[in-house]
Amino acid sequence: MLSVELHSHSALSHDGRDPVDMLLEQAAAVGLDALAVTDHDELDASLEAAAMADDYGLVGIPGMEVTSAAGHVLAFGIDEPVPAGLSYDRTLDRIREQGGIAVVPHPFQKSRHGVAPHVTAEQLAEADAIEVYNSRLLTGRSNRQAESFAVNHGVPMTAGSDAHISEMVGQAVTEVGAAERSVDAILDAIRDGRTSVVGKRTPWYISFRQAAGGAKRRIGRRVDDLL
Repeated sequence: MLSVELHSHSALSHDGRDPVDMLLEQAAAVGLDALAVTDHDELDASLEAAAMADDYGLVGIPGMEVTSAAGHVLAFGIDEPVPAGLSYDRTLDRIREQGGIAVVPHPFQKSRHGVAPHVTAEQLAEADAIEVYNSRLLTGRSNRQAESFAVNHGVPMTAGSDAHISEMVGQAVTEVGAAERSVDAILDAIRDGRTSVVGKRTPWYISFRQAAGGAKRRIGRRVDDLL
């Protein structure tokens, strides 16, 4: 089994803080086997991390968090950005056209752009996997909803830290029964459902700090754009 972080953000995300080397250092320090940097509607930092990962003893999985018209979708195994704003179904198509897999993060968390309020159950079940444990939780209700849906519909399950600062990388990981230590083997195992989830809650004060820091950085970037 390989221990894989499938949901993390670098400074390239509008609400991320740290460069990819700090995320890679943290992933290696906590004993992970693989890391995907999944910035919001950006791919460059993830490709950079994937290229650097071997230096840290890690498998680097290219990915991004795509803002579809229905909400967020994680795209893995891609080498070109998937445009934001496409329909949910078209977003899944564009990911798969590149040979990637589509994983729906925090689907029942409306405040964080979960897709469930905007797609049918049949559409949600079309994802290659569903994130059933996101470490940035308050009550855990949304995670339980996601797990129940995945079990009832036979959809593979993943976990992710949703880390926006490097210290939180590894808070929630997907244990993957991959045939070998490679990107393709990891993605095949996720697609086949050879996964289990392990995670713990991000402390509330850190979640608050991440959110506050993200808001501050978004405002700063908007000011820079205006200037």
